[in-house]
Amino acid sequence: MADMKFLLFGTGDYYERYKKWFRNEDVLALLDNSPAKQNSMIDGIRVLSPAEGVRLSYDVIVILSFYVQAMRRQLVDLGVPENKIYHFYDLHRLIYKKEFKRSVEYFGNAEKVVKLPRQSGKKILLLSQDLTLGGPAIALFHAAEILVKRGYRVVYASMIDGPLREKLLVNNIPVIVDANLQIEVMEDSEWTRNFSLLFCNTINYHVFLSERDIGIPVIWWLHDSEFFYDGVNREILENLDRENLRVCSVGPVPRNAMRKMIADIPVDDLLYGVEDMVGYVGQTQGRCADKICFVTIGYIEERKGQDLLVQAIQRLPDEYRAKAVFYLVGQESSMMAQQIKAEIKNMPEIIMTGTVDRDGIKKILNNADAMICPSREDPMPTVVTEAMMYSIPCILSDAAGTVEYVRDGVDGFIFPSESVEELSVKIQWCINHNQELSEMGTRARKIYDKYFSMKVFEENLLDIINEVEAD
Repeated sequence: MADMKFLLFGTGDYYERYKKWFRNEDVLALLDNSPAKQNSMIDGIRVLSPAEGVRLSYDVIVILSFYVQAMRRQLVDLGVPENKIYHFYDLHRLIYKKEFKRSVEYFGNAEKVVKLPRQSGKKILLLSQDLTLGGPAIALFHAAEILVKRGYRVVYASMIDGPLREKLLVNNIPVIVDANLQIEVMEDSEWTRNFSLLFCNTINYHVFLSERDIGIPVIWWLHDSEFFYDGVNREILENLDRENLRVCSVGPVPRNAMRKMIADIPVDDLLYGVEDMVGYVGQTQGRCADKICFVTIGYIEERKGQDLLVQAIQRLPDEYRAKAVFYLVGQESSMMAQQIKAEIKNMPEIIMTGTVDRDGIKKILNNADAMICPSREDPMPTVVTEAMMYSIPCILSDAAGTVEYVRDGVDGFIFPSESVEELSVKIQWCINHNQELSEMGTRARKIYDKYFSMKVFEENLLDIINEVEAD
């Protein structure tokens, strides 16, 4: 590694997650398509356009982004040989050496539990890709709560630190942060060997599982849409040892994504649970008094499709736009967010709130008449589940996994993904039939009760764990 010279393509979230594995002196430049970032410095490293960067004398380019297909095509078009292009999933074979291992951080009594022998009762290790407050990590946190309540010894571990750590520790769930999980295989991870069951979260753990102790059962819980498989080496998945491996999915989208890679792999459904913040059906909502209130919540990016929503609103006749307000909740730093902000300057009916904390989300949902999920890809959006929990009907793109449980026009609305015209029609219907939305919301709540309540999640989770333990 010391002799290699790198170009790192991407300066966003995954650059922040993986930059620790590269010494600054080994990085010739960072590459980014944003003109605003080009010719600046990040972490003391210059940022160049891809076209300028590939002229340097580099050994490999590492893509630090999930937009790997488009970025790989761009590099190939610029004359970069394919064998010089790597993804962060490839870092195990590119740079991993035992002498480069990072120290493991233990919180709570995690180190004590790790050292207990495997036969000392039910010991379960939950492995998360991060400790953010995002859907997959929170879903695994709820699993940890259930298992602790049922008498299991549980440790929650993560590739990177984050705000969820404090929430776990407050609930007396010990935590481990081990950066090595990003690039090593299970056989090289000594501290994971004394657990009686491993519960791995998301496709991020496919490299980790590629070399493992098959004597320890593994439940692999997939939350990812097809987009997140773009950097996955199909050969690694095909060669996975399936003995003592139980693959589960948060609904149809992750299941289908995995089966596109490996057609014959068994995948069971395990939907997440969302804690009931409402408490009972039919709670009086504090709706907007004079306008129909629509809400869209999520990271503002192409995958989430907020640009499609703006186009659908633009198609509405003026008299409809005057009767509605649309809240776009999510960070405003992405390129798409900036583009939308410029586009809606003369559209007062659209309000961009920026990032909102959990209390703010509750207030917004209490005022909402309908939730809109315009995603181009969305496995099982938590915000939609939360909306149904609040008895709010949802307008869903058919690219969202939740559509498997929604009946169009009965307890929600479904439109073809990327069909701006159909989305606009659904919005108009809601404005015309505002009085019917409350009844639809009551029916939407029944979807939450039947599929996504913590009680149902607990039953399904324990069924799977009992089956794995019995094998």
